[in-house]
Amino acid sequence: MAQEQKSAVVARVGALLRAVGACEPRGASTTELGRAAGLARPTAHRLLTALVAEGLIDRDAQTGRWSLGPELYLLGAGAANRYDIIDQARDIVTRLARETGESAYLSARRGDETVCLLSEEGSFPLRSHVLHIGIRFPLGVASAGLAILSHLPTRDVDDYFTRVDLESRWGASHSEALVRARITATRTTGYAVNPALIVEGSWGIGAAVFDQGGRPSWALSLTGVETRFKAQRHHELGTLLLEQAHLLSGRLRA
Repeated sequence: MAQEQKSAVVARVGALLRAVGACEPRGASTTELGRAAGLARPTAHRLLTALVAEGLIDRDAQTGRWSLGPELYLLGAGAANRYDIIDQARDIVTRLARETGESAYLSARRGDETVCLLSEEGSFPLRSHVLHIGIRFPLGVASAGLAILSHLPTRDVDDYFTRVDLESRWGASHSEALVRARITATRTTGYAVNPALIVEGSWGIGAAVFDQGGRPSWALSLTGVETRFKAQRHHELGTLLLEQAHLLSGRLRA
């Protein structure tokens, strides 16, 4: 197999694993995963079957739905020493949910995307269910990804827009010009606001968390219904997020 073909197979496998992870814990059908990974159904099925043989994917014999396999747990446990910040962030996410009544999250940057790592529901009975552990969004879409993208160097932001076309999938509200306007606003306040651009009536506010090298590698965010995210509350929620993001960044530097 030529090197280019090998690289293409690896990219397809990676896309499938990410798609399965985004559907945890309910799992997903072959058709759903093929669509999410941009693969034809027969190709997706062939690769998923091969991943089952390696223990990286499981398949429910009754429903036919695919989910993450035991080998991924073992691999993840081995990587935890380098990448896991959940233990250091858990009390912060819990505090954000408790003090605001909104649902709180920790997301991590993975390339051109964010993936949700940790969540805590707030006490307010009406909730936004846009985010859940494992879900991925491109940088610049949800408030966490917008916060991270906004704190990247300008050259990195420019490079990102040469690779990614958000408008084609996420609509006119995610044109480069409008996302750049939100980046400018985020750089002014320090926190990012998603005014119900993913799901109608579901708002989010996020703040970047920085690694030891000063890079925005994670984000804390709050989501809730529109009536709870009126303009006069943005500063209150944003300031609290910035305080807790600064605290978590300090822990990681230490």
